[in-house]
Amino acid sequence: MSANVPTDICFSFSGLRARGGRTGPHKDGWGMAMYRDGDVWTIHDPRPSADSDIAEVISHNSLKCDIVISHIRQANVGGVCLLNTHPFSRLLWGKTWSYAHNGQLEDVSALPIERHHPLGSTDSERAFCWIIEQLQARLGEDEPSLDDISTVLSELALQLKGRGVFNMMLSDGARLYCFCTTKLHWITRRAPFKKATLSDEDVIIDFKEVTTDKDVVTVIATQPLTQDEMWSQMEEGELCVFEGGEVVCQIKAN
Repeated sequence: MSANVPTDICFSFSGLRARGGRTGPHKDGWGMAMYRDGDVWTIHDPRPSADSDIAEVISHNSLKCDIVISHIRQANVGGVCLLNTHPFSRLLWGKTWSYAHNGQLEDVSALPIERHHPLGSTDSERAFCWIIEQLQARLGEDEPSLDDISTVLSELALQLKGRGVFNMMLSDGARLYCFCTTKLHWITRRAPFKKATLSDEDVIIDFKEVTTDKDVVTVIATQPLTQDEMWSQMEEGELCVFEGGEVVCQIKAN
Protein backbone atom coordinates (compact mmCIF):
# COMPACT_ATOMS: atom_id res chain seq x y z
CA MET A 1 0.00 0.00 0.00
CA SER A 2 1.01 3.58 -0.69
CA ALA A 3 -1.12 6.44 0.66
CA ASN A 4 -0.98 10.21 0.94
CA VAL A 5 -2.24 10.10 4.55
CA PRO A 6 -1.72 7.49 7.28
CA THR A 7 -4.16 4.71 6.40
CA ASP A 8 -5.02 1.40 8.04
CA ILE A 9 -4.64 -1.86 6.13
CA CYS A 10 -7.23 -3.96 7.99
CA PHE A 11 -9.49 -4.52 4.96
CA SER A 12 -6.79 -5.44 2.44
CA PHE A 13 -4.78 -7.47 4.93
CA SER A 14 -7.83 -9.55 5.81
CA GLY A 15 -8.06 -10.65 2.18
CA LEU A 16 -4.32 -11.25 1.82
CA ARG A 17 -4.13 -13.11 5.11
CA ALA A 18 -6.77 -15.63 4.00
CA ARG A 19 -4.54 -16.64 1.09
CA GLY A 20 -1.84 -17.71 3.54
CA GLY A 21 -3.10 -21.25 4.08
CA ARG A 22 -6.89 -20.95 3.82
CA THR A 23 -7.82 -19.82 0.29
CA GLY A 24 -4.30 -20.09 -1.13
CA PRO A 25 -1.14 -22.21 -0.77
CA HIS A 26 1.20 -19.56 0.66
CA LYS A 27 1.33 -21.08 4.15
CA ASP A 28 5.07 -20.94 4.88
CA GLY A 29 5.22 -17.77 6.93
CA TRP A 30 4.27 -14.13 6.56
CA GLY A 31 5.68 -10.73 7.36
CA MET A 32 4.99 -7.03 7.15
CA ALA A 33 6.95 -3.77 7.01
CA MET A 34 4.89 -0.71 8.00
CA TYR A 35 6.19 2.82 7.44
CA ARG A 36 4.96 5.97 9.16
CA ASP A 37 6.81 9.26 8.56
CA GLY A 38 9.82 7.31 7.30
CA ASP A 39 10.11 5.08 10.36
CA VAL A 40 9.46 1.37 9.94
CA TRP A 41 7.97 -1.35 12.12
CA THR A 42 8.46 -4.93 10.94
CA ILE A 43 6.77 -8.20 11.91
CA HIS A 44 7.81 -11.73 10.91
CA ASP A 45 6.03 -14.99 11.67
CA PRO A 46 6.94 -18.41 10.19
CA ARG A 47 3.39 -19.69 10.78
CA PRO A 48 0.63 -19.52 8.13
CA SER A 49 -0.96 -16.07 8.19
CA ALA A 50 -4.44 -17.66 8.19
CA ASP A 51 -3.62 -19.32 11.53
CA SER A 52 -1.45 -16.61 13.09
CA ASP A 53 -2.73 -14.86 16.20
CA ILE A 54 -0.46 -11.91 15.39
CA ALA A 55 -2.08 -11.63 11.93
CA GLU A 56 -5.48 -11.81 13.62
CA VAL A 57 -4.63 -8.80 15.77
CA ILE A 58 -3.38 -6.75 12.81
CA SER A 59 -6.43 -7.54 10.69
CA HIS A 60 -8.68 -6.01 13.37
CA ASN A 61 -6.65 -3.03 14.58
CA SER A 62 -6.22 0.31 12.89
CA LEU A 63 -2.45 0.64 12.51
CA LYS A 64 -2.30 3.63 10.19
CA CYS A 65 0.72 3.80 7.88
CA ASP A 66 1.97 5.63 4.77
CA ILE A 67 3.51 2.57 3.09
CA VAL A 68 3.05 -1.13 3.82
CA ILE A 69 4.75 -4.18 2.33
CA SER A 70 3.17 -7.48 3.35
CA HIS A 71 4.23 -10.92 2.12
CA ILE A 72 2.82 -14.44 2.44
CA ARG A 73 5.34 -17.12 1.57
CA GLN A 74 5.22 -20.36 -0.39
CA ALA A 75 8.66 -21.83 0.26
CA ASN A 76 10.77 -22.77 -2.76
CA VAL A 77 14.35 -22.13 -1.68
CA GLY A 78 15.19 -22.23 2.03
CA GLY A 79 13.35 -23.87 4.90
CA VAL A 80 10.34 -22.53 6.78
CA CYS A 81 11.81 -20.45 9.58
CA LEU A 82 11.87 -16.91 10.95
CA LEU A 83 15.04 -15.86 9.08
CA ASN A 84 13.50 -16.82 5.73
CA THR A 85 10.27 -14.83 6.10
CA HIS A 86 9.90 -11.65 4.06
CA PRO A 87 10.13 -8.68 4.01
CA PHE A 88 13.88 -8.30 4.39
CA SER A 89 15.51 -5.00 5.43
CA ARG A 90 18.85 -3.25 4.88
CA LEU A 91 20.20 0.27 5.44
CA LEU A 92 20.99 2.44 2.41
CA TRP A 93 21.47 6.22 2.19
CA GLY A 94 20.46 6.59 5.84
CA LYS A 95 17.10 4.87 5.36
CA THR A 96 15.73 1.42 6.10
CA TRP A 97 14.83 -0.27 2.81
CA SER A 98 12.34 -3.15 2.95
CA TYR A 99 11.87 -5.75 0.22
CA ALA A 100 9.66 -8.70 -0.65
CA HIS A 101 9.90 -11.05 -3.63
CA ASN A 102 7.47 -13.47 -5.22
CA GLY A 103 8.97 -16.06 -7.57
CA GLN A 104 12.07 -18.20 -7.87
CA LEU A 105 15.55 -17.34 -9.22
CA GLU A 106 18.27 -19.61 -10.56
CA ASP A 107 21.98 -19.47 -9.73
CA VAL A 108 21.74 -16.54 -7.31
CA SER A 109 25.05 -17.61 -5.75
CA ALA A 110 26.68 -16.11 -8.83
CA LEU A 111 25.43 -12.63 -7.85
CA PRO A 112 28.46 -10.85 -6.37
CA ILE A 113 28.07 -9.43 -2.85
CA GLU A 114 30.71 -8.02 -0.52
CA ARG A 115 29.19 -5.98 2.31
CA HIS A 116 25.63 -7.25 2.66
CA HIS A 117 25.14 -10.95 3.31
CA PRO A 118 21.90 -12.92 3.73
CA LEU A 119 20.88 -13.93 7.23
CA GLY A 120 18.67 -16.71 5.89
CA SER A 121 18.96 -19.16 3.00
CA THR A 122 16.52 -17.84 0.38
CA ASP A 123 17.26 -16.81 -3.18
CA SER A 124 15.11 -13.75 -2.48
CA GLU A 125 17.32 -12.31 0.25
CA ARG A 126 20.49 -12.98 -1.75
CA ALA A 127 19.01 -11.00 -4.65
CA PHE A 128 18.07 -8.18 -2.28
CA CYS A 129 21.62 -7.94 -0.91
CA TRP A 130 22.89 -7.72 -4.50
CA ILE A 131 20.37 -5.00 -5.37
CA ILE A 132 21.35 -2.86 -2.38
CA GLU A 133 25.06 -3.17 -3.18
CA GLN A 134 24.53 -2.43 -6.86
CA LEU A 135 22.42 0.66 -6.12
CA GLN A 136 25.13 2.05 -3.86
CA ALA A 137 27.98 1.12 -6.22
CA ARG A 138 26.33 2.73 -9.24
CA LEU A 139 24.75 5.75 -7.59
CA GLY A 140 27.22 6.68 -4.86
CA GLU A 141 27.04 7.42 -1.15
CA ASP A 142 24.54 10.31 -1.32
CA GLU A 143 20.88 9.66 -1.99
CA PRO A 144 20.20 10.15 -5.73
CA SER A 145 17.09 11.37 -7.53
CA LEU A 146 13.94 9.36 -8.17
CA ASP A 147 14.79 9.09 -11.86
CA ASP A 148 18.30 7.78 -11.19
CA ILE A 149 17.13 5.20 -8.65
CA SER A 150 14.29 4.05 -10.90
CA THR A 151 16.49 3.71 -13.97
CA VAL A 152 19.13 1.62 -12.22
CA LEU A 153 16.56 -0.42 -10.31
CA SER A 154 14.76 -1.25 -13.56
CA GLU A 155 18.04 -2.44 -15.09
CA LEU A 156 18.81 -4.61 -12.05
CA ALA A 157 15.30 -6.07 -11.95
CA LEU A 158 15.48 -6.98 -15.62
CA GLN A 159 18.74 -8.82 -14.95
CA LEU A 160 17.08 -10.81 -12.18
CA LYS A 161 14.09 -11.47 -14.41
CA GLY A 162 16.56 -13.26 -16.69
CA ARG A 163 17.14 -15.74 -13.85
CA GLY A 164 13.48 -16.65 -13.32
CA VAL A 165 10.33 -15.08 -11.86
CA PHE A 166 10.95 -11.76 -10.13
CA ASN A 167 7.88 -9.94 -8.84
CA MET A 168 9.17 -7.42 -6.31
CA MET A 169 8.19 -4.67 -3.89
CA LEU A 170 10.82 -2.37 -2.40
CA SER A 171 10.48 0.75 -0.25
CA ASP A 172 12.62 3.32 1.54
CA GLY A 173 9.66 4.73 3.48
CA ALA A 174 9.08 7.54 0.98
CA ARG A 175 8.30 5.60 -2.20
CA LEU A 176 7.14 2.11 -3.10
CA TYR A 177 8.95 0.51 -6.06
CA CYS A 178 7.21 -2.44 -7.76
CA PHE A 179 8.54 -4.65 -10.55
CA CYS A 180 6.49 -7.23 -12.44
CA THR A 181 7.63 -10.40 -14.17
CA THR A 182 4.35 -12.34 -14.22
CA LYS A 183 1.57 -10.94 -12.05
CA LEU A 184 1.10 -7.69 -10.17
CA HIS A 185 -2.17 -5.75 -10.02
CA TRP A 186 -2.92 -2.34 -8.51
CA ILE A 187 -5.84 -0.05 -7.78
CA THR A 188 -5.94 3.59 -6.71
CA ARG A 189 -8.90 4.65 -4.58
CA ARG A 190 -9.85 8.32 -4.36
CA ALA A 191 -13.03 10.39 -4.01
CA PRO A 192 -15.81 9.61 -4.72
CA PHE A 193 -15.21 6.48 -2.66
CA LYS A 194 -17.42 3.42 -3.03
CA LYS A 195 -18.07 0.05 -1.43
CA ALA A 196 -15.80 -2.94 -2.08
CA THR A 197 -16.06 -6.67 -1.37
CA LEU A 198 -13.11 -8.94 -0.64
CA SER A 199 -12.59 -11.92 -2.95
CA ASP A 200 -11.31 -14.22 -0.20
CA GLU A 201 -13.47 -13.25 2.78
CA ASP A 202 -17.11 -12.32 3.27
CA VAL A 203 -16.24 -8.72 4.08
CA ILE A 204 -17.63 -5.51 2.59
CA ILE A 205 -16.39 -2.01 3.35
CA ASP A 206 -17.80 1.39 2.41
CA PHE A 207 -14.70 3.53 1.95
CA LYS A 208 -16.76 6.73 2.26
CA GLU A 209 -17.12 5.97 5.96
CA VAL A 210 -13.38 5.68 6.65
CA THR A 211 -11.85 8.30 4.32
CA THR A 212 -11.89 11.99 3.48
CA ASP A 213 -12.24 13.59 0.06
CA LYS A 214 -8.50 14.28 0.00
CA ASP A 215 -7.36 10.69 0.60
CA VAL A 216 -5.50 8.78 -2.12
CA VAL A 217 -4.71 5.12 -1.41
CA THR A 218 -3.13 2.63 -3.81
CA VAL A 219 -3.05 -1.10 -3.11
CA ILE A 220 -0.81 -3.48 -5.07
CA ALA A 221 -1.23 -7.27 -4.96
CA THR A 222 -0.28 -10.33 -6.97
CA GLN A 223 -3.97 -10.97 -7.64
CA PRO A 224 -6.81 -8.46 -7.10
CA LEU A 225 -8.08 -8.54 -3.52
CA THR A 226 -11.62 -7.39 -4.31
CA GLN A 227 -14.26 -8.78 -6.65
CA ASP A 228 -16.19 -5.61 -7.56
CA GLU A 229 -13.45 -3.10 -8.45
CA MET A 230 -11.42 -2.54 -11.61
CA TRP A 231 -7.74 -3.34 -11.00
CA SER A 232 -4.90 -2.49 -13.40
CA GLN A 233 -2.37 -5.17 -14.32
CA MET A 234 1.30 -4.30 -14.65
CA GLU A 235 3.11 -5.37 -17.79
CA GLU A 236 5.91 -7.92 -17.90
CA GLY A 237 9.19 -6.12 -17.22
CA GLU A 238 7.51 -2.94 -15.93
CA LEU A 239 8.77 -0.93 -12.97
CA CYS A 240 6.12 1.25 -11.32
CA VAL A 241 6.87 3.69 -8.50
CA PHE A 242 4.23 5.05 -6.10
CA GLU A 243 4.51 8.03 -3.76
CA GLY A 244 1.63 9.30 -1.66
CA GLY A 245 -0.68 6.90 -3.46
CA GLU A 246 0.15 8.33 -6.89
CA VAL A 247 2.19 6.87 -9.72
CA VAL A 248 5.35 9.00 -9.98
CA CYS A 249 7.38 6.89 -12.38
CA GLN A 250 6.81 4.05 -14.86
CA ILE A 251 9.51 2.30 -16.85
CA LYS A 252 8.44 -0.40 -19.29
CA ALA A 253 10.63 -2.99 -20.93
CA ASN A 254 11.58 -2.24 -24.55
